[in-house]
Amino acid sequence: MELAIYNIKGEDTGRKAELNDQVFAVDANEHAVYLDVKQYLANQRQGTHKSKERSEVSGSTRKLHKQKGGGGARIGDINSPVLVGGGRVFGPRPRDYRFKLNKKVKQLARKSALTYKVQDNQIKIVEDFDFAAPKTKEFVNFAKNLQAEGKKILLVLPSQNKNVYLSARNVPNAQIITASDVNTYAIMNSSAIILTEGSLDVINKL
Repeated sequence: MELAIYNIKGEDTGRKAELNDQVFAVDANEHAVYLDVKQYLANQRQGTHKSKERSEVSGSTRKLHKQKGGGGARIGDINSPVLVGGGRVFGPRPRDYRFKLNKKVKQLARKSALTYKVQDNQIKIVEDFDFAAPKTKEFVNFAKNLQAEGKKILLVLPSQNKNVYLSARNVPNAQIITASDVNTYAIMNSSAIILTEGSLDVINKL
């Protein structure tokens, strides 16, 4: 599979980039994508939620009234979950939400996500570039030239680039990552994926 290579001005250079069919044209597995995205989001959770249960609420443990003969329901102390201000039944406790996912499943998920995006014409290849200085306006013009303005942009670079990163930092819905950090969630969460030539060399080997 081949895609046209554009320059920073959005002009077709007349050259073509070769996309590895084993990465961009696989038999996509939707469930693998779901699992990988689920794991990514689970790993972001702090899991520090906590509510007080009956034994942890501050209050007297005196039995409010006798067990029988009052004509009302049986009741214990003021910390009972059925009373206002009482403890919570089976409330959330701190926990770790992370779970294991096989490496081959994650690999299939990334390839499936890239395949979906190619099929939807949401991937563009651009020549390697750099900004002389960090300027948000430069990145905005870059996105406009590549018809990605107003979209969720994922720009994939071969390595860290401080000027490009700082230029995109204040642009809403723009994310800059290196080719080695490409993940299924970032791919699926974007509507305009811009790959530089240098990053494509890495991604073709996923």
